Amino acid sequence: AKIIARTISADFSRIQFTPDLMPSDILGTSVFNMKTSEFEFNRGPIFSNIILIDEINRAPAKTQSALFEAMEERQVTVDGATYKLESPFTVFATQNPIEHEGTYKLPEAQLDRFLFKVEMDYPLPEEEIKILLDLHSRKNINDLNLIQPVFTKETLKQLREKVRTAHLDEKVAGYITQIVNKTRNNSDLYLGGSPRASISIMIGAKAIAAINGRDFVTPDDVKMVVYPTLRHRILLTPEKEMEGKTPDDIIKTILERVEVPR
Repeated sequence: AKIIARTISADFSRIQFTPDLMPSDILGTSVFNMKTSEFEFNRGPIFSNIILIDEINRAPAKTQSALFEAMEERQVTVDGATYKLESPFTVFATQNPIEHEGTYKLPEAQLDRFLFKVEMDYPLPEEEIKILLDLHSRKNINDLNLIQPVFTKETLKQLREKVRTAHLDEKVAGYITQIVNKTRNNSDLYLGGSPRASISIMIGAKAIAAINGRDFVTPDDVKMVVYPTLRHRILLTPEKEMEGKTPDDIIKTILERVEVPR
């Protein structure tokens, strides 16, 4: 996340979530100025372009709620006053496995506000060897001054707008809604995808199309983003969890059953 911020000349903030973290530690606080006899708002780390929240599920629900308004409406409200967040505004987060000690279950409403969930596994042996050799042979590996900006925040806004204009055929839109509807009427799931899930699949598919130099979305673009878009938005029934099923297993079955438009 820090490198991404560097490449687009954006501001970066890292927030370490802990059990004793308070909403004011994220949003900021109003402090009384004795000289002016007025309250002044000291902005918290949420006022940045790229936010990295480390170990997001280490903090309780009260702290998590501080992110809701920021992630949905790009603004925060403190002591009755509303403050707009600068664009671009993007939140990255890491989380520990839920079985780890000292973790809290994230609210479904908060999970729904994240576009993707990317699962990180251990590297393959050959990949780990390459990591070791690269670290051994290179100096100043953590020197961010070596990272040069590729474009500006304004350019990023323009690129995002171009992605939004990619054409979405009605058949492809129907394909997206069929996939999400299959999660809502599924005996293996306790909770299916919300309308945000459909919107997020569309946004992700448009981005894939743009990356591949197209101004229209294909069913293959949709397939590429379905897993990271849905896996954190659907909840398995306790019975399926005990059987060892995963969200990805359910998504795979759904993709096999939904007819691909031609």
